[in-house]
Amino acid sequence: MPDAKIRAVTVDFWGTLMFDPPASDNRYKQKRLADFETILRAAGLAVTPKALDRAYEESGRRLAKIWQTHRDVPVQEHVTTLLDALEPGLPGRLGSGAMAALVQAYANPALLVPPTPDLSAKGALTTLAAQGTILCVVSNTMRTPGVVLRKILERYGLLAPFKLLTFSDECGVRKPDPEIFHLTLRQLGLAPHEAVHVGDDPVLDVQGAQQAGMRVIQVTAMPPAALPRKPDAVVRQLGELPAALSQLT
Repeated sequence: MPDAKIRAVTVDFWGTLMFDPPASDNRYKQKRLADFETILRAAGLAVTPKALDRAYEESGRRLAKIWQTHRDVPVQEHVTTLLDALEPGLPGRLGSGAMAALVQAYANPALLVPPTPDLSAKGALTTLAAQGTILCVVSNTMRTPGVVLRKILERYGLLAPFKLLTFSDECGVRKPDPEIFHLTLRQLGLAPHEAVHVGDDPVLDVQGAQQAGMRVIQVTAMPPAALPRKPDAVVRQLGELPAALSQLT
């Protein structure tokens, strides 16, 4: 029987470390589109808010088709998809400076009004790191890329405990595909039974990690008997994580 010692813990971002769901990216839409209009007009392109709104929605539909295959693309491709929906061939006609400004305008709105953290997370993560547990983030992204999510973690003092951060827009794979867990574990040199994943979603986190051969702790207020998929343990917040992990071993 494999050694049951837990050497690493992977943690989801949305709904686990941060309370806002991925759909909250929609609240940044108006900021993105206003900045896009300013940048494109400065580049000599007459665009209307209505046309930008249509292009944004169309780019969302194109991205959703990719995400449904459990694959992901870098934020630069989000921008080129939006611009191509606005006007076919437009990305190739813009200079590098305008493109760089558009990527920043697309990526950064979450820094203005960041999501709310689990206030119990910092103490739990510090405790686990002090015990020698390797901590990682494994998370899907939506329109806000991993490079910005790192900045949000750093703002709340939550970045330092993590040795490795795997975001779907950077690795090209989305949960629940087991590969996003496996590629993280390969970088750590660990087998699935040596790691536990912590997340809130019954499909993305529980099903995905279980299919990867990992144990799972689900973050939820629901009683275990009511859960559609059965994790190895349940916590209501990350402050309960050290105790839950000790019970698993």
